[in-house]
Amino acid sequence: MKKWIDTINGKHSDSCYVIAEAGLNHNASLEIAKALIDVAAIAGADAVKFQKRTVEKLAVKSVLDAKDDRFPEFGKTYREIREHLEFSLEEYRKLKAYTRAKGLDFIVTAFDTEAVDFLEKLGVDAYKLASHSATNLELLDYLARLRKPTVLSTGMAELEELDRAVEIFRRHDAPLVLLHCVSAYPTPLAECNLAMINVLKDRYQLPVGYSGHELGYLPTVVAVAMDAQMVERHFTLDKTMVGFDHKMSLEPDELISMVRDIRNVQKIRGTGEKRVSETEWITRRKYHVSMASEATIPAGTVLIESMVTWRNPGTGIPTKMAHKVFGKRAKHDIPADELLSIDMFE
Repeated sequence: MKKWIDTINGKHSDSCYVIAEAGLNHNASLEIAKALIDVAAIAGADAVKFQKRTVEKLAVKSVLDAKDDRFPEFGKTYREIREHLEFSLEEYRKLKAYTRAKGLDFIVTAFDTEAVDFLEKLGVDAYKLASHSATNLELLDYLARLRKPTVLSTGMAELEELDRAVEIFRRHDAPLVLLHCVSAYPTPLAECNLAMINVLKDRYQLPVGYSGHELGYLPTVVAVAMDAQMVERHFTLDKTMVGFDHKMSLEPDELISMVRDIRNVQKIRGTGEKRVSETEWITRRKYHVSMASEATIPAGTVLIESMVTWRNPGTGIPTKMAHKVFGKRAKHDIPADELLSIDMFE
């Protein structure tokens, strides 16, 4: 949990916090869910995330009971499909224990206040709120009152709506991370608008990350290069599986590659501190110039600028140290074209 704590407190930990979003891609199978957790652990993610809905609270009855033939394996109506995909409390407890055993944090998206109550019984490391919850003031306030670590996606929201959401969490002194998000599935590259990461940071002075829905994962890696402190991506065992999110999810090899690239990008981005690195010193010693004798310098001669030139390697007297030898006398004869050292003079 240390990396999560560092992120939620706005500190820069040694790596971006990566949430592997299993979501609904378990297809109501504990075996598939555990296989997804295995993939997240192998990839080097920091957390795995699932979703919890109270189906009755999702929509009005006419929508819930409408015929839905998208996934006949799950049900014939929207209600049946959604109910099929919900795990019980006992199943979630098994998944939580399995996740912890793999060294991952266990995060769940709460879609309603009853789901929050359910997850409080379960005990989660952090809560997630989907983009469409940014205007659900009842849910925002209910969760903020718990003062639990919470991540809020910001897709589909106007800044004034986000102002209201952030104010609710601040009013209750509740820890919050914002994720820039574009709620288009998939998100065209031209609409990713990653510049919003810094806009959100400047506006709210909160930790900010990115929840991506693009095909592939290039924008997610770029977001890390732009100092996203947290990223979230859907993943699946197989994009051809039946279900809501499989097609727009990363397969195991893609998730593994994405996390690897994220870790490399952070190494590449560095700290912004200008210093000569250990590996640079090797090149510096070889190619920087040092003070050398232009011609023979007889013993007892006072060294002046016209007597020296500057040549490789960089293991002798650098230009910034020249003042330490100018005006001093040579202890002995110094041949022409020889690298000078401070101990040659007195």
